Amino acid sequence: MLYVVLPEEKTRKVSFYLAMEEFVARNVNDDDCLFYWQVEPSVVFGRNQLIGNEVNLDYCKAHGISFFRRKSGGGCIYADMGNIMFSFVTSGENVGLTFNRYINMMVLMLRRMGVKATANGRNDIMVDGRKVSGNAFYHIPGRSIVHGTMLYDTDMENMVMSITPAGEKLKSNGVESVRQRVALLKDYMSVGIDGFKESVRRNLCDGEYCLSAQDVAEIEAIERREYLADSFVYGNEPRRTLTRRCRIDGVGTIEAYIEMKGETVRNVSLGGDFFALGDLDELLLARLRNVRLERQALAEALPERLDDVIMNLRKDDFIDMLVGEK
Repeated sequence: MLYVVLPEEKTRKVSFYLAMEEFVARNVNDDDCLFYWQVEPSVVFGRNQLIGNEVNLDYCKAHGISFFRRKSGGGCIYADMGNIMFSFVTSGENVGLTFNRYINMMVLMLRRMGVKATANGRNDIMVDGRKVSGNAFYHIPGRSIVHGTMLYDTDMENMVMSITPAGEKLKSNGVESVRQRVALLKDYMSVGIDGFKESVRRNLCDGEYCLSAQDVAEIEAIERREYLADSFVYGNEPRRTLTRRCRIDGVGTIEAYIEMKGETVRNVSLGGDFFALGDLDELLLARLRNVRLERQALAEALPERLDDVIMNLRKDDFIDMLVGEK
């Protein structure tokens, strides 16, 4: 696996590194590429999440914490210079298998360093039953991108205050606060953060790919055009008549915003920290338009397999949520 190197070492915004993932995926032909990065205090939320539901905007603005949207699904995360972010780009076409491969690779790497890490749930790496890493993924033609956190010595106060997680998420993990869910790697290893990064690179990579100044300019163009655009960061807040919300084991939180005309669905928007495997609008939401909001009509309109569109989602669970029975 190649480690991707920038020509100049400096701390950049989250948006730059997200654009860098895309550039590497489209322009570096090696099967597997990896790089890690650190940022000033930032919040990064998933593609399908509503910023007002996930981010404590007042706290972030008061404390100089930036916020960004990424193109992968999953939940909202906090990052700072004590938190190492990883980006893994691979030619694997099956995103589910690629995701599991990355998680297992990171777990094995931590174990080699003496940390008793385990994979847990959809996307977490745990130590002593507490989370040290959360991860997400998305796919572009011919390439898969996986990225995630590795909590070494992050600012817990900022983490707790900048993110406003749903009460159901805390309840489902059987804890009273975010602090009780999270562990820091500094408490489980003898090396400092720079030593940890060096060990990761030595364990996982056997070569490097150096980006040029021209490459960086192209990455910055992607950053400006896509990741810094207000239309992408803030999304389109949906008009809604009905709101349905639930947390489904193995799927995550799904929020449905349903515009109605009489008893018929005009439009549906979805938010939440689920993982989308396909085009939500084409494969799922378009099928609900002009359909009566009742169980039989929804069952006839929807495909039998929804786990091809949203990871682990069962058709019955989705219908239960839409009709308000979940």
